[in-house]
Amino acid sequence: MKRTSLGLAVFAIAGLATAVPATSASAATTEAAATEAAATSAALGATAVTGVATTVTAADPGPETCRQGYVWRVARSSDLVCVLPKTRSQVAADNAAKAGRWTNGAYGPHTCVVPYVWREAYKGDDVCVTGTQRDLAAADNRASSGRKVLAKLWITKYTVPPKDNGDGTATSTSVDDIARLKLNGSHYNFGKVQLVIRWSHNDAVYWHGSVTAKSNGGYPGGSFGYKTGKFDCSAKNKPANAYAYAYDTMSGRYSARVPVRIGCAVL
Repeated sequence: MKRTSLGLAVFAIAGLATAVPATSASAATTEAAATEAAATSAALGATAVTGVATTVTAADPGPETCRQGYVWRVARSSDLVCVLPKTRSQVAADNAAKAGRWTNGAYGPHTCVVPYVWREAYKGDDVCVTGTQRDLAAADNRASSGRKVLAKLWITKYTVPPKDNGDGTATSTSVDDIARLKLNGSHYNFGKVQLVIRWSHNDAVYWHGSVTAKSNGGYPGGSFGYKTGKFDCSAKNKPANAYAYAYDTMSGRYSARVPVRIGCAVL
């Protein structure tokens, strides 16, 4: 079973097959989606459902937001590397003690007294710390990206395999071979993430769901892969007519909008 030719909806009228554009064929679908939008808004809350598409009722805290359990290091005012709270406390203590650890020497007036070394948390950072703290600063710099709620979202596709009947046979349906949409994400807090697909022309909700972002090898922060069950309607010369996004409920961060094509009929 296939989607109707390149995203066209096919209707049988008096034995004749008449093709109409998917935008026309999906009018009923769009109307139903608009009705669903009202129910969805009540279920998910105005911020999660309408915040990205229409009016942002709660400001997105931005890409520098640290995941739960981490805070900005603030080795200097512009230092937004995400670290453990105890590390930030140590950084503040080292900053306060820096003058007493400097001496005139081979590297100028900010030469460190033994056994201290420059921290080098950023270029030009000459605060004197222990070797352990300098190593930690370098490690935190490398790890910081994975500790931020970058709210990354991307789409892949999947098909439904035949159902094993347990007797050596398998059962399939007429639409199993049609690709469906899977929403994938990384760099979220561990916890609930709301997922939404909206029509582009009127922002009505086409589909919504939620998933628990968990630790998965190879993906920083909380990550997920969610099979929506919705058909992928992409085809040559058929531009996206909708977009998907994710909402990290713990931080208030939204992902970028990812374009997608939906609403085609299948036979």
